Amino acid sequence: MFIGPTIVRRQPPRSPLSLAVGLAALMSLPAAGSVLEEVVVTAQKREQSQQDVGIAITSFTGDQLSKLGVEESFDIATVTPGVHISGNLAGQNVQFSIRGVTQNDFNDIIEAPNAVYLDEGYLAIAQAQTFAVFDIERVEILKGPQGTLFGRNATGGLAHYVSNKPSLDEHDGYVDVSYGEFDTDADANKLTIEAAYGGPLTENTAARLAVKYNRQDPYLKNRYPESAFGGESVGLSEDNAPGEGAGADLGDDDTLAGRLSFLFQPSEDIEVLVSANYAHSEVSTGPYQSKSTIAVFSDLPGNGGEVINVIDTPSGETRESIVQGTTLDAGSDQGDSGTFTNVAPRPVAGGDFFGYLDPDGDDFSFSSDFAFDDHGEVETWGLNAKVTWDLNDTTTLTSITDYKSYEKLLFIDVDSAPVNQLANYAATDSTSFTQELRISGESESTRWVAGLFYLNIDNDSDNGLKAPINSLPLVFGAFPPHYTDGGDISVDAELETNSYSVFGQVELDLNEQLTLIAGARLTREDKDYEMAQGLYASNSSYRIHQGERITLNSLETDSSDTFWTGKLQLDYRLENDILLYAGINRGVKAGSFNAPLAGTFFSLPGGNADIPYEEEVLTSYEAGFKSTWFEGTTRLNGSVFYYDYKDYQSFLFTGVGGVVINNDATNLGVELELQTSPAEGWDALFSAAWFDAEVQDVPLSVNSSITRDVKPTYAPELQVTALVRYQWDAFGGTMAIQGDVAYSDEFYYNLRNFDADKFDSYVIGNARLSWSSPDELWETSLALRNISDERAGVQGFDLATLCGCNEVSYRAPRSIAVGIRRNF
Repeated sequence: MFIGPTIVRRQPPRSPLSLAVGLAALMSLPAAGSVLEEVVVTAQKREQSQQDVGIAITSFTGDQLSKLGVEESFDIATVTPGVHISGNLAGQNVQFSIRGVTQNDFNDIIEAPNAVYLDEGYLAIAQAQTFAVFDIERVEILKGPQGTLFGRNATGGLAHYVSNKPSLDEHDGYVDVSYGEFDTDADANKLTIEAAYGGPLTENTAARLAVKYNRQDPYLKNRYPESAFGGESVGLSEDNAPGEGAGADLGDDDTLAGRLSFLFQPSEDIEVLVSANYAHSEVSTGPYQSKSTIAVFSDLPGNGGEVINVIDTPSGETRESIVQGTTLDAGSDQGDSGTFTNVAPRPVAGGDFFGYLDPDGDDFSFSSDFAFDDHGEVETWGLNAKVTWDLNDTTTLTSITDYKSYEKLLFIDVDSAPVNQLANYAATDSTSFTQELRISGESESTRWVAGLFYLNIDNDSDNGLKAPINSLPLVFGAFPPHYTDGGDISVDAELETNSYSVFGQVELDLNEQLTLIAGARLTREDKDYEMAQGLYASNSSYRIHQGERITLNSLETDSSDTFWTGKLQLDYRLENDILLYAGINRGVKAGSFNAPLAGTFFSLPGGNADIPYEEEVLTSYEAGFKSTWFEGTTRLNGSVFYYDYKDYQSFLFTGVGGVVINNDATNLGVELELQTSPAEGWDALFSAAWFDAEVQDVPLSVNSSITRDVKPTYAPELQVTALVRYQWDAFGGTMAIQGDVAYSDEFYYNLRNFDADKFDSYVIGNARLSWSSPDELWETSLALRNISDERAGVQGFDLATLCGCNEVSYRAPRSIAVGIRRNF
């Protein structure tokens, strides 16, 4: 099968709806010719060619995902300009960022502004957007507010993964095995096995089973106890380390996932699809590394000085922090107590507070004590049922019922260094339930959808700073203020959300060329919230909530809000192969509640009254064109958009935690996509996205009187992607060679936009050589990923006042893999 775009010359559709197709209208091309097939999508709740969908949409088939090396849900961001990733835990939990719309709050009680669905089932927990991709029919990425059709209103956009359904017509399946290794000193290998099989059980019943197993060795080499704080002078030994097994290599993954689906067709008019899914992952401590940074204060903290910048520590610098324009040292806050003291100069010039310097910078070796094998665990399972009933030839009733359970406990080393200081844990035990009923129909000149949607999220989140075994006396010589009566600082939060919506959309052909699209959604949202900040004993580096909690602060509150979203758009077909469109779209994401760690950094001006934050409202103005050229062998598409944000929910991280605040924002962007099959066997793709986004009047800290206009986090202004593929007959079958390259501009990972808090621009290139048999039952491949071994930033946190460092993580290093696939 060919991954490149295959273009067919098509007749004008009955409904002249618009399209902004992304890089990836990569379609399977038969060896005989160069014709572009059209991906069938359900972006408007009915099957359509993506050429007829009035939404900026990028879609990938399952075959394309495989050939592009997509193994995790968020991998598609690399090849989808305008889409990036954010999140926490060094990539173990990832969220999508679309057109600069993101919210990087790492507490699991939040919902993301960009929604993710699996078979129309909403993933309600933001950190659940990370999952293994297998046996997928297609994925659709919709850009811009999605409030009138999809179950959960999303301000930024959404990604919808659709799995392969059981077939009533034939048995089919595959086994796909790949084995590779990473180019690091850790001698890391990776084995992935994916298989699926399904077909009819009876005349009107079918089933399909799909499984995936991934075993990845750690690729981040740990040289602990090299450079360990204090060395033998403080009795460094296994007894003083944070537990048995400390100092493990990081970056491993052990995942087993499965999906079982049943299709029932009791009559020609009714179809019932039921599926169950399960996934379990064991991972190491989050693979962060440390870089030395230094905070710059406007004055001494006791004189009202504030942190106004963070920079990479100069090689000869020994102060713990800098008072701007002076030689004074503003000190540090190693216990996160809110009190800055000048304990001592940095032991090593240019190092962190404890004298640590990463041995090779951003390369894949480091030294960290709080690093363990199989330290974290994630377990998810869910049930989904979709009933489709054709009431008559033009009207269909659809019911979608979905239940999901999500549990996790993950850890990171806060300083990412050989210092037994502090760690961070993130845990949740959450469930979600959704029920959607919708009815759709059409006449000669009208298509319409109307429906009801109910969502319940029951979320129990635990987040905190862990004091590992032996950490407090070793680093501080005694117990700092927060820890006098306990070990772990925690925030335990429970949030129950009940959301009720009614929605509808209509498409009216005003004439043969012009179509009007209008839609609206009315939502009622009730939230019940409980939070307790406190202390727990710390007798294990693997366990949390040991003993009784010592409560420092608590809050119990609720909220009820009603809001609306809407869409108004015009599509105009200039001629058969040219479409112009323009529209206004209003998206809303409900307000919610912060769950900050206890401490001076999170003493909000209004106390607990400032824990809630407001809903965000995005008004999007978008226009674009779609065109097809050279007898259907080339597509050129473009769009321009302007976002006007009111009360944008932005995540402000200071000290060692953060809160969501509301700020107005704007964004102006342009996207361009070219796909062409210029000659037999050749395909090329080019796509670019640029935007200029600004979040206004952001304070430098929660209590700061200094505000700035800043760039949103995890939002590179420019992204460019290109792919070239050529296939030819060889060795009795078909050979294909493919190369793709992706460029990302630099981007900030902290809303304050300090100098040290950003990742550099990067270019990632990949290549793939494959051979398939004439009957396409066998395929072998050789794949190179990240050929230039680029250090592409994933996630980072600014901890300049806590450890004199930032923790940063990078995409996986260069790798090579061989694969074999058997279809049947």
